[in-house]
This record gives sequence, structure tokens and C-alpha cells, in this order.
Amino acid sequence: MAMGRAPPALPLCASVSLLGGLTFGYELAVISGALLPLQLDFGLSCSEQELLVGSLLLGALLASLVGGIPIDRYGRKRAILGSNLVLLAGSLSLGLARSLPWLVLGRSAAGFAISLSSMACCIYVSELVGPRHRGVLVALYEVGITVGILLSYALNYALASVPRGWRHMFGWAMAPAVLQSLGLLLLPAGADETAAHRDLLLLQRGEATQLGPERPRYTFLDLFRARDNMRGRTAVGLGLVLLQQLTGQPNVLCYASTVFRSVGFRGGSSAVLASVGLGAVKVAATLMAVGLVDRVGRRALLLAGCALMALSVSGLGLVSFAVPVDSGPSCLALPNATRQAGLRGSDLLQDSAPPTEPRAGGDPPEPALSASKKAKSRPAGRDVPTPAPPALSTPATPRPLSQPAALRWAALVCMMAFVSAFSFGFGPVTWLVLSEIYPVEVRGRAFAFCNSFNWATNLLVSLSFLDLIGAIGLSWTFLFYGLTAVLGLGFIYLVVPETKGQSLAEIDQQFQKSRLTLCFGHRQSLAGVQYSRLDVPVAS
Repeated sequence: MAMGRAPPALPLCASVSLLGGLTFGYELAVISGALLPLQLDFGLSCSEQELLVGSLLLGALLASLVGGIPIDRYGRKRAILGSNLVLLAGSLSLGLARSLPWLVLGRSAAGFAISLSSMACCIYVSELVGPRHRGVLVALYEVGITVGILLSYALNYALASVPRGWRHMFGWAMAPAVLQSLGLLLLPAGADETAAHRDLLLLQRGEATQLGPERPRYTFLDLFRARDNMRGRTAVGLGLVLLQQLTGQPNVLCYASTVFRSVGFRGGSSAVLASVGLGAVKVAATLMAVGLVDRVGRRALLLAGCALMALSVSGLGLVSFAVPVDSGPSCLALPNATRQAGLRGSDLLQDSAPPTEPRAGGDPPEPALSASKKAKSRPAGRDVPTPAPPALSTPATPRPLSQPAALRWAALVCMMAFVSAFSFGFGPVTWLVLSEIYPVEVRGRAFAFCNSFNWATNLLVSLSFLDLIGAIGLSWTFLFYGLTAVLGLGFIYLVVPETKGQSLAEIDQQFQKSRLTLCFGHRQSLAGVQYSRLDVPVAS
């Protein structure tokens, strides 16, 4: 073997994608275990807890608004490395924090870092590998998210009784970021440098050479113009991210613990089963998407996932007419006497840990919230769990249930089906399609633009949830989400293209030839796709 031979690219690309998702999921979920000891150590009021939880969202929103510029200007690899540096700084700020401002600063930096990294990572991997592996490797990012969430559960549990254990919880986020950075150093900066790697993946003949200066230039405003059907591409991207949230995924799963309690799981067992159980379902469904995305195609997974979401959330709405939903009490701030007495919050954890209410499939467990607090404190995100809100008082004992057991188990099946459908459909495929449909020169800014709508729509859906329940009721709210999923089916069938097995250059040409995106998915031709290995001599 030659001494200068480059390392295999396939496992490196897979590790970059997986570790990026793992960092994203861990940072989102770690606050669920850290918030209670932070409340006790710093004597945080409800508003201060909301500020701490929401600071991650503020940083992520900022990154989605401005992150496309460094991604396109300085390259995807440098953007990921830069985001990892920001994450390291944020983790140090959190781990060494002595006051609330430092905690908020650290969480804001972490939110900015994971949002920027998520965009750059999906684009980087999609550009670096060939069409035969692109779907699998980009979808691995979603797998990493779910694994990161479950890993945060385990570490939060292990460190719950450790004095100042929350510092270790935040600090461990640096580990996957460092490993990802080391892997990136062994990979080229982009597709135009793939010729320098002898063992890179199968690329389409000529794809890497089409990224020269003769390619057309695009500005951000071109996203809304008819040139090269950029307006149609933007319609596809925005439609997917909006439907991803408007189908109610952030809110339906807030009632996961209620559904589990309704089938007989009480108290703490309900929270554990709802968080870990749904998390395991989410991982399994995402792994299924990884195995199928390059075989059955993007459209097939989106159509199947959206159809199953429509059926399951509608079924949940029908069943919820009979299954009651209990609301928890309001947020309680830590009494000042605790702080004045000089008690360490860590010392109180073993005696006073309020029961938690789990979030969405794989989402971190969180304390039960009152209606007003749920509306205020749930941040938005990509397609993944949201940090937990402020620590709360003990919820009331659930009311006796007299409904038939079949109805209660039907609610459980519907919830599981909804989590699975999102996890193999909208969850991974939306971001894969976004990384494929835009020209390389504007791909970073276009991805960031759509990502900003994802965060904003998630927040809007969360804030309007309780108002919608007050206006039409919980059951009709679920049925409304089912109707939205049906409309999403029509959108995907008529507008979203199939990009399976095509190079990025071919996808670009398909959009340029199609002035109308309507029924675009039926005009895809995979004929003539040829693969060849790039055999470029490397100095030994």
C-alpha cells in the first residue's frame, strides 16, 4: 500500500453525517436532564427557565437566517468546522457557567452551532458522494439525531445524582463534535476536490468537473425568479418544510404520556415508556428509511409516510373523543428560601424530583406543563425534539378511566404509527431533497432559507396549538392535522420530484427543462445513469 494513500471515503462520510446528527440530537435533549438541577443550583424563576430553554432557539434561528452565506462563501467543510468551534465555546461556557447570563450565552452558541452544522453537513455529504449512496449517507444524519437523544437520556440518568452533574452533561456534547472534526480533516473540501481522493465513492462521470467557473452564477433573489425554474425549486423546498410542521408533529407528540397513561401505565413508568419507547420506535423507523431511500426512492417514502400520518393522526383524533386528556399544573419557581439557605440543588435531587412529561417520539422527558406555559416555552426545531420547559409541580392523579381497553390501545397504536411515519418520511427525506434540488452556487443560502421557515413554522404551530384546541377541541385539532396531511399527499404527488439514482447535475437539468413543477415527479428518467470510479494517481 502506498504511504500517501487517502483513507476510504465511504466510512468517513458516514461518520461525518452520523456524528453531526448525534451532536444535534444530544444538544437538543440534554436540557431535559440539566434543567431541574440548574433550577435548584441557581434558583431560577419560571421566566428565567424559559429564557434558558428558548436561548437555543434564538441561536438556531439566527443561524438559519445568516448561515447560508458562510456555507456558500467559505465552503461546506469550513462551515462545519467553524460551527464545531462555536459549539466547543458554547459547551465550555455552559460547563463553567457561574451565572444565568453565561448559561444563556452558551445555549445560544450551541443552538447557532447545531443549526449551521445541520445545514452544512447535509449539503456537504450530498455533494461529496455519488447518487448510489447519497440517500443513505444524508439519512444517517437523522439516525444520529435519534441516537443522540437516547444517549442524552442515558447520560442524564447516570449523572442525575452526581454533584454539579449538569456541567458534565453539557460538556459531553464536545466529544462527537471533536470526532467529526477529525474525520473532516481527512476529507476534501468539496466535490471539486474529489479527484484528489483515490478511494472516493462512485461518482457520475463528469459530475465533479462540472463545478468550474463557467457555471452560471445565482443570487439569493434568483430563488424567487423563473430562471432555471428556481421558483419551482423553492416551492418544492418550502412546501416540504411547511408540511413537515403543519401536520402537527411538534404538538401531537406532546400528548404521548397521556396516551400511555390511558392504556394503564401510571406515574413514572408512563414518562419512561413514552420517551424511551417512542425513541426506540423513532430509531427503528429512521433506520428503515436509510435502507429504503435509495431503493424505493424519495417520493415513495414521502407518500407512504404522509399517508400513514394522515391515517394515524385522524385515528388519534377519533379515539380522543373517548380518551380524556389531563392537563398538568402550572410552573412553580424555586422558593427563594432554598437559595438563601445555601443548599446545593444537586443535594436536593434525590428528595425532590418532579415527575416529567415526555415529549414527542424520542423527545426528552419534560415536566408536565400548564396550558399557558406549554404555549410559551416550546421552541421550534428541525424535525426533531425540543428542549424541555421549566421544572414544575407534581401533577394531579389521573382520573379513573372507564373507556373500553380497545380504544385506549388504539390510541397507543395510532401514536406509534404517527411517530414511525414521520421518522421514515418527512423526517429524513425532506432534508435530503433540499440538499439535492438547488444549484451548487446557491445551495447553502437556499437550504438556510427553507430551514428558517421550518423553525418559524414549528414555533407558530406550537404557539397556536392551545388556541386551536380552545376553538375547536383537541379531537378536531387532530382531525385538522389529518386533513393537512391529506393535502400534503396531493402536494407530494403532483409537485415533488423523484431524485433517486440521479446525479446532482442531472437533477439540476431536470428542473431547468421543466418550467412547471406540476407532476414533475412522473417525468423522471433514470436511463443512461453510468458510474465509474475515479482513478487518480496519488503521490506516495
